[in-house]
Amino acid sequence: MPTSPPEENPKSSSAPPVRKRRLSLSEIWYNKDSQALKQLVLQMRAQSSVSNSTTPPSESELSETLTLDDPEPTRFGSGPDCTALLSDKLLLNVLSKVEEKQHVSNSLVCKRWCKLSGKLVRSIKLLDWEFLESGRLSYRFPGLIDIDLSRACVESRRNSGIVMSHRLVSLHLGSGFIDGGFVRKEGFLRKDVVDGGVKVLVEGCVNLRRIVLMNASEEGLSCLGEKCETLQELELYFVDDFAFKGLFGCRNLQILKLVGCIDGLYNSMVSDIGLTILAQGCKRLLKLELVGCEGSYDGIKAIGQCCQMLEELILCDHRMDGGWLSALSYCRNLKTLKLQCCKVLDPSPGPDEYLGSCSTLEELHLQQCQLRDKQGVRALFLVCRTVRELVLGDCWGLDNTIFAAASVCRSLRLLSLEGCSLLTTEGLDSVVQSWKELERLKVVACNNIKDSEITPELATLFSVLKELKWRPDSRSFLSSGLEGTGIGQKGGRSLRRK
Repeated sequence: MPTSPPEENPKSSSAPPVRKRRLSLSEIWYNKDSQALKQLVLQMRAQSSVSNSTTPPSESELSETLTLDDPEPTRFGSGPDCTALLSDKLLLNVLSKVEEKQHVSNSLVCKRWCKLSGKLVRSIKLLDWEFLESGRLSYRFPGLIDIDLSRACVESRRNSGIVMSHRLVSLHLGSGFIDGGFVRKEGFLRKDVVDGGVKVLVEGCVNLRRIVLMNASEEGLSCLGEKCETLQELELYFVDDFAFKGLFGCRNLQILKLVGCIDGLYNSMVSDIGLTILAQGCKRLLKLELVGCEGSYDGIKAIGQCCQMLEELILCDHRMDGGWLSALSYCRNLKTLKLQCCKVLDPSPGPDEYLGSCSTLEELHLQQCQLRDKQGVRALFLVCRTVRELVLGDCWGLDNTIFAAASVCRSLRLLSLEGCSLLTTEGLDSVVQSWKELERLKVVACNNIKDSEITPELATLFSVLKELKWRPDSRSFLSSGLEGTGIGQKGGRSLRRK
């Protein structure tokens, strides 16, 4: 007969007692009965609403729009959106603490994050002009203060294998847009199209401080000056003389970069007429950069007389007529003068008594300039004889004779030489000894300046300088790096393996 199994005694079982597990943070957050958390969120939303409006909402109104109930999970997400409980202002404050490079990734989370992340973007380079014309740019990035429209103003093709690269701009171009070494006019957006895009931009982004434009007309620049009162920096490409009439409305403009001609891209002329109009419309300029611009004595004189607050003037690859150097004396507040990539400084500067001088000038920079014309270099140093800092970098033709013209700068305190391969130790010594106030000296990559040719007088001068950077050639740099190791000396160590 089958027998029934004996009944188990529950008291005799040795099972361990069940302990109550502590709730995790996620369980507390999603707990439907968590009234304390619900009340905290309600208070946060109420405070945010009070700061945005004069009449705070009631708690009943907040409870209708705010709930801690878990939404239904979707097949694309593993859980509910916790940030839905936060107000836009609070979430925007959180996102502003994240690094700028993370804004793009944050904008891909959801539509709300995309809209809020767009408010944090301050600078952008536009590639698609249609994105601007449709109004999506100002809607997507309403807080822009810096925008570059130069690339979008050219009919570029991203899939093209032709890349026009310049130190100012780089574009993808099709073969049909190139003619005679320049881009055809059909390759640029029409002036009316550019002006229309500028109007759309300034309607949505009124807080712009910097903008880069290409092929804009007087109408577009006038609209820019009327709508954007905070505009401080402007960069213009491919404009003519009479387009500068639109700058009369830019009352707070302080920094202006004008690119008249770019070899291989376009050839536009900016003459004394444009410089005179520019000077009369922008009287508060602090910094002016002229690239590939034509002009003469009259244009520079107008700038000096009208722009009395101008402190920095940059001329790059200029096409100035002879005699323009003497007009620098009208820039009575000029402190920094930079000449870059200039083939000729001044072909005919004129007599010394008509040159004048810039009494307030403190810095003179010459970068990648051709200094073979002794007369032009001498006139430049005469006009700038009050400078305290002289920087010469990668200048062609700077030999001992040309460098000797710099001895008229008696108040020089800093000299920087880099890439001046024709200058010798003797030429450097003869000029440096005449500067009694010299405090800092930098010599880099000047191969004809040798350590073995340093005179005792020059060595004595080195000992009293506040700053000395001496790397005239690679050999001296190597010897200074191996100092104290015993390598490179007779009877010293060798790098060869035994």
